[in-house]
Amino acid sequence: MVGEGGFILGENVQALEAETAAYCGAKYAVGVASGSDALYLALLACGVGPGDEVITTPFTFFATAGTIHNVGAIPVFVDIEPRTFNIDPKAAAAAVGSKSKAVVPVDLFGQMAPIEEIRRLIPSLPIIEDAAQSIGASRQIGGTRVMAGEAATIGTFSFFPSKNLGGYGDGGMMVTQDEALAMRLKRLRVHGGAKQYFHDEVGYNSRLDALQAAVLVAKLPHLSHWSAGRRANAAYYDSAFADVPEVQTPYLDPANESIFNQYTIRVQRRDALQGYLKEKGIGSAVYYPLPLHLQPCFQYLGYREGQCPESEKAATEVLSLPVFPELTSAQLDEVIGTVRAFYGR
Repeated sequence: MVGEGGFILGENVQALEAETAAYCGAKYAVGVASGSDALYLALLACGVGPGDEVITTPFTFFATAGTIHNVGAIPVFVDIEPRTFNIDPKAAAAAVGSKSKAVVPVDLFGQMAPIEEIRRLIPSLPIIEDAAQSIGASRQIGGTRVMAGEAATIGTFSFFPSKNLGGYGDGGMMVTQDEALAMRLKRLRVHGGAKQYFHDEVGYNSRLDALQAAVLVAKLPHLSHWSAGRRANAAYYDSAFADVPEVQTPYLDPANESIFNQYTIRVQRRDALQGYLKEKGIGSAVYYPLPLHLQPCFQYLGYREGQCPESEKAATEVLSLPVFPELTSAQLDEVIGTVRAFYGR
């Protein structure tokens, strides 16, 4: 078993790769050790390296920009569209320069970014879709329903336990329609060699654990049902908050079907509301309290407050409420009642 790679890569990983590719409408899928590694290797496979610039959003999890930095490139932050929280395609296009090497849009909170608009405005650059929060999400593009990851140069996913499709440990996946890219990604995850002890380039050690793959293969058939449960819970919240002007419910782009990795509202007095929910024993979370362009580690890039105003405003207003599919009606009503009580509704 060990000699056949039964613990690392092997048949379980191959099965997950095949099933993920089919689920996402991709020709190829390549499993790796984490969602961060998926982004990192995707950047390498697209030829991004020292001194290059990569356009992305500052309103996302750190790994999106951290991996750009770690390949030696420069994150170029552009603002978000305030309703969806996803990257503004026009702002991304305006940021293209002579050093630009790729664009990394993020499907935030389970809703796909406008991949087709980014490609139309920036046809010269590869698109690496950070779909860590959106496996199973879809978007209407040109009359066709397209899955997260399907239309990008490379789509990247995370199987971190808290994700909609999560393992019992970490894991990640990359999908692509390009055979040459897929073969390079497979080499890069095992130190840059397609044949053991022979290395075409300097790669990385990022092999998906077969145990995690087995767990994910068992869970994948249930993902669409779980996503439907999240959408139903989101719709229940939307209806319940419709007459609460202090609560702005999530905006869903009409082209999109979200998987609601998070149900994120915008509210005034956000921190006070979160504290009130905590007092009542109700969990909530802030994704994300400080945009990446203002993080201390990126001070060297020279960004200042006010340069991405929509991201900065969102960071002071967003609050994610429980939305997991196992929530009962009574639990949903408890969350709703507590939020309404806070605002005197």
